[in-house]
Amino acid sequence: MQLAGRVALVTGAGSGIGKAAAQLLAKEGAKVAALGRSDDDVQQTLEEIQKSGGEAIPVLADISQPEAMQQAIQAIADKWGRLDIVFANAGINGVWTALEELDPDEWDKTLNVNLKGTFLTVKYAIPLLKKQGGSVIVTSSVNGTRMFSNTGATAYACSKAGQVAFTKMAALELAEHRIRVNVICPGAITTNIDENTERRALEDIQEPVEFPEGKIPLTDGKPGTSEQVAQLVLFLASDNSSHITGTEVWIDGAQSLLQG
Repeated sequence: MQLAGRVALVTGAGSGIGKAAAQLLAKEGAKVAALGRSDDDVQQTLEEIQKSGGEAIPVLADISQPEAMQQAIQAIADKWGRLDIVFANAGINGVWTALEELDPDEWDKTLNVNLKGTFLTVKYAIPLLKKQGGSVIVTSSVNGTRMFSNTGATAYACSKAGQVAFTKMAALELAEHRIRVNVICPGAITTNIDENTERRALEDIQEPVEFPEGKIPLTDGKPGTSEQVAQLVLFLASDNSSHITGTEVWIDGAQSLLQG
């Protein structure tokens, strides 16, 4: 078990990539703090981890709220007294629409959850991580990093680009404390994130982009899975990546190379 004795925080642990990662980290021996906005969000994740013999607790917070994230980290400290792995995964797609149609409040919500939420998650985890070193993994996206053809996703893409810059800045700052910080950039993955996406009046502004044989070359158009992304998270969380920090890794089957 690669992560025996370690403690991991996974945000957005109730579904998709977060759920798959929480389960895999627990399987590899980590005690997991599964963070969601409510008990209902993470209950199934907790039950499945515990059923498999793992140890996990629910941590409830809105990642965009400083006080809530302080309390979430304190709950981990009170329970286990340490934190080794932070998977800052929670995020939203938000509203995808033309710049003229995008409301400032819609912009703010996307940036607050995705970028500010990442900042707060890492900021308040640092004191615990400093005790023994550790690994931080941030979920960004192909959007805003290598792919810019999803017209209307401007707020989302900017938040994701910001996460990559944040990761590189944090990696250098925290290196002396033996804290590694890396960022993953998934492409099309089978999750339910589209449920929090509002697409509005995009027909008139989208540039035509056609790929006759599918948008994901490695799989002839088939999306990746949350479990595949979880394997990457495990690698970056484990000692197998002990000399890797400040690095982005695209996991998209070459989608962004084709669609960029």
